[in-house]
Amino acid sequence: MGSKSDKIAGKANEVAGKVKQSVGSATGNDRMRAEGAAQETKGKVQSSVGKAKDAVKGAVDRM
Repeated sequence: MGSKSDKIAGKANEVAGKVKQSVGSATGNDRMRAEGAAQETKGKVQSSVGKAKDAVKGAVDRM
């Protein structure tokens, strides 16, 4: 994936994860809350990968 798609997918996973955590907390569903936390973390990692790709591309472009 390109850096932009990584950042978009990452943000989508972060939001979906937060929603799952909220629903899990509201309903007392520990599994859903845990899945939400994992999905949010996955999203943060994806966003970081996208930012890292941008940084590498920027460094290469400056050479």
